[in-house]
Amino acid sequence: MENNTIRALTVSQVNTYMKMVTDAQGPLQSLWVRGELSNFVNHRSGHFYFTVKDAESALKAVMFRTDAMKVKFRPESGMKVLLHGRISVFTRDGVYQLYADEMQPDGEGALALAFEQLKRKLEAEGLFAPERKRPLPSFPERIGVITSPTGAAVRDIINITGRRCPSAKVILFPALVQGDGAVPSLIRALRYFNAYHACDVIILGRGGGSLEDLWAFNDEALAREIAASDIPVISAVGHETDFTISDFVADRRAPTPSAAAELAVPDRAELLNGLAQDRDRLTAALRRTVGLKREKLNGLASRRVLVSYKNVLDDRRMAVADAGIRLEKAMNGLLDRTKSAFGKEASLLEAYSPLKVLSRGYSVAFDGEGKVLKSASGVKKGDRFLLRLSDGEIGASVDTVKPKARKETERE
Repeated sequence: MENNTIRALTVSQVNTYMKMVTDAQGPLQSLWVRGELSNFVNHRSGHFYFTVKDAESALKAVMFRTDAMKVKFRPESGMKVLLHGRISVFTRDGVYQLYADEMQPDGEGALALAFEQLKRKLEAEGLFAPERKRPLPSFPERIGVITSPTGAAVRDIINITGRRCPSAKVILFPALVQGDGAVPSLIRALRYFNAYHACDVIILGRGGGSLEDLWAFNDEALAREIAASDIPVISAVGHETDFTISDFVADRRAPTPSAAAELAVPDRAELLNGLAQDRDRLTAALRRTVGLKREKLNGLASRRVLVSYKNVLDDRRMAVADAGIRLEKAMNGLLDRTKSAFGKEASLLEAYSPLKVLSRGYSVAFDGEGKVLKSASGVKKGDRFLLRLSDGEIGASVDTVKPKARKETERE
């Protein structure tokens, strides 16, 4: 058979026909597809180009700019998603693909619920309490870093630490930061640094990713290991808007690994600048103090006691001499008044003295016990008594007792 007698279709006609057939299939024009993003490209035009796959198959897909602008999260390869769209054939390449118009994260609702449940549990136990947070060292010498050795996070930490504090040593413990083996790897790194006291502060983290990518840092076992660490821990997981359980339980949270490096070490330039400012303030303060002291010294030096001390001394001598004269006059006056008062008292004592009465011819009788006899009824015949006169005493005895009559006594 001659070749010119064969009726053949062009490739374009075949692809166009397949497109017509596909577009005519109603179920293929509005469907949901579940799968994992692969080879994701956010083109500078704003279109998304990617493959969605499962364990057995893969499907090319595209999302144009107008629909891509409505996606409320940042898609990345490895992220599980739900896609809505239609299946059609791209006639140029002869392949069918998914033209997506809507994209949602798959499984984030369940993960978010687990996150909130664990967060409430650990918060109730006090693992997030501010009072259990350890302060970061002011001048750490060794910075322990737990992250992927190939990620951008470790490079950022090394660069920023070297710029801010060249004397600080960065010690990297390579660890998995996502996947099934990530949690044991991170826990092993924390235990190593604590067991050997290998650093002064630990930075635990990774770069950004989906909720599933960051899920290792929401693990309860890892959270408890962070809380038990003797070394302060800075959590730096994902981007500024990402929050994990590790962020809440760590001693400090950094929005990014770069920010964690800034928290971990002081800025050498800022310290030097601060020291220079302190030096200037101290110098100014010393100058002010010296100036004030000099003024005070000049004021003291100009006082009369230092300029003409002999005149001041003579004034003080005159004051002392005058005070001595006044004191002598006061003492003499007090002595004269005391003598006069004493003379008056002595005259009164002499006037009222019993001896004075006795000298005028009177006497006083005492019984055997030395008591004054005041009544005749106090003695009886034969009693001994003592009679005291002005110039001596006489011992005597009672011969007779003659009391006065009652009426006579009453008259008296």
